Amino acid sequence: MPHSDDFLAVHDPAAPGPVHAPESSTRWWGFAAALLVGLLALCSLTWLFSVQRGIAALQQSTAMRADRYAATLESTLDRYEFLPALVSLHPSVRALLASPKDPARIAAVNDYLTEVNSRARASATYVIAADGLALAASNHGEPGSFVGTDYRFRPYFQMASHGQIGRFYAIGVTSDEPGYYIAQPIESAGKVIGVTVVKLNLEWFQRAGAGSTEPLMVSDDHGVIFLSSVPGWQYRTLRPVPPALQAELHKTRQYHDVDVTPLPMQPLDSPVSRWLASTTLNDGERLVRVGPAGRDAGPRAPNGIDPENAHFGLSGDGADRYLEINRAVGPAGWNMQVMAPLDPVLANARSATIGAALAYACICLLLVNLRQRRQRARDMQYSRRLLEAAYDELERRVEARTADLMAINEQLEGEVAERTRAESELRATQDELVQASKLAALGQMAAGITHELNQPLAALRTFSDNTRVLLERGQLDAATGNLSAIADLTERMGKITGQLKLFAGKARQRRNAVRVRGAIDHVLQLTAPRLGHVMLRVRGLDGEAADLAVWADELKLEQVLLNLVGNALDAIAASGAHDGRVDITVGATEETVTLAVRDNGAGIAPDALPRLFEPFFTTKEIGQGLGLGLAISSSIVREFGGQLTAGNVEGGGAEFVVTLRRTRQTVPA
Repeated sequence: MPHSDDFLAVHDPAAPGPVHAPESSTRWWGFAAALLVGLLALCSLTWLFSVQRGIAALQQSTAMRADRYAATLESTLDRYEFLPALVSLHPSVRALLASPKDPARIAAVNDYLTEVNSRARASATYVIAADGLALAASNHGEPGSFVGTDYRFRPYFQMASHGQIGRFYAIGVTSDEPGYYIAQPIESAGKVIGVTVVKLNLEWFQRAGAGSTEPLMVSDDHGVIFLSSVPGWQYRTLRPVPPALQAELHKTRQYHDVDVTPLPMQPLDSPVSRWLASTTLNDGERLVRVGPAGRDAGPRAPNGIDPENAHFGLSGDGADRYLEINRAVGPAGWNMQVMAPLDPVLANARSATIGAALAYACICLLLVNLRQRRQRARDMQYSRRLLEAAYDELERRVEARTADLMAINEQLEGEVAERTRAESELRATQDELVQASKLAALGQMAAGITHELNQPLAALRTFSDNTRVLLERGQLDAATGNLSAIADLTERMGKITGQLKLFAGKARQRRNAVRVRGAIDHVLQLTAPRLGHVMLRVRGLDGEAADLAVWADELKLEQVLLNLVGNALDAIAASGAHDGRVDITVGATEETVTLAVRDNGAGIAPDALPRLFEPFFTTKEIGQGLGLGLAISSSIVREFGGQLTAGNVEGGGAEFVVTLRRTRQTVPA
């Protein structure tokens, strides 16, 4: 009877309606999969929007701090921007440039510069002659005084000597302290006669951000970071340094002996990062990562969160992630970067995601509980109705199954009878094919056997004529010898025709122990007339191997060997070889005996090798073969429980191997 695991309808008049089976496990798995997909979608969306909101809040607060830092630095630079110009207007400075070797004027300018520098709280203030030699300085009485130093190599002096205001940040070659240099040209009659320079120490700026978790740095127009709250980032570059820039830095000694190398910082380029940047950030803001080399030198987030645990391409490769906000500061083309760590944002996103997942899990548990309660109620109702209809349904099913079994039994009986008839017809057809193959082989051997019988017949005629003459002459002894010779010839002819009749006779279906040597000898006698110049050798039958026996039918085994030897002779003849050779090699193991027939003909074509044992497939010319020999031989060997295989051998030629079961029964010779 047809039935279903999900629905069972029992047509019982007493039943109120169809009986519904419990829900299958497939539906439960589908329900569970839907809940899992919902959980993944909820976690992904929660994480994304939490990160987006966190970055937006971080961007607003960091942008405010960046504006404050930039304004502080800008006001400092603006406050000192006009100091060199004011110093250049003092009469004593111009008088010194007019007489640079006057000690009194040098002392006056030194005192003036010391007082100006002290009131302005600059690092140093000094005056340089047009030839680049410092004439006076605010630190004239201190070790490492600038007085007497040649500054022609400094770019700020070169710019001022051409009538422009020179601005330059570098490490001092005399004091070995970094500072910001502002140079003002002093002109007289349209010619630059000297330069006033003010040096400012801006390290207070990087110290202002040192206590914060947000790294702060300032880079010049070449991308070299000269101020940074992270010591390991100072004097690193934001991009690869070309050779020309390296040469310029070395020539101007801008950063003295410091080796300027790139900072391993790259923008985040994952799909999630690009989406966050396009929906949250403004111009001059981006999400970046600082690789392991910069991470070791950088600060860690105060909450100890490891950014490697974040997802969606925001971390995981050993680098720190930051929100970078850029601000242009100063007239020298500087760029200030405030780096806000993304670790707190990612931590908050993880917390929100975990909370959403827990809430979703609670809701799912409630749904599953409700579903199970409903399912239990349905199961109880299903069981009650099923018990009410079970007896009637069981009886109907038994009757239907009985009828089905009777019909199936009748069908099976008919199929068994049909298969028995088919097997009988197949066996009869196979016997006919075997007989046809044997008759075809007899036709091929007819010429050789005729030649073999013609010689004894001619000898019989000669001996009979001689015997009649001898009897007429009374020579009885000679006549008796001729009669013995006639008897021998008659016996030989009888053996030849006897083997022929034995081979042509229709074999009975029987298997017994067959002596391998006897079967090969009979085949050699039948094929001897066809050998001609072909050498046929038998190997492996010496000593104890002479008594090898196999489990087969003698006539069918001889037919298989005769067919294989005949094919070998045909192959040698087709190749036109004058040194034809056929080898029959016998080998034995504890369980099997192999008979290999090898020739040195042209071998088997690769495309013909897979089809050799198909019925009516032949490589011979039309009229020379039916294509049944190998197919019948393979079928006979399989009947014996053996195997027939074919292949080519090295050096040319083909080899057919018959493998049969070995028997230990003694077979008389």
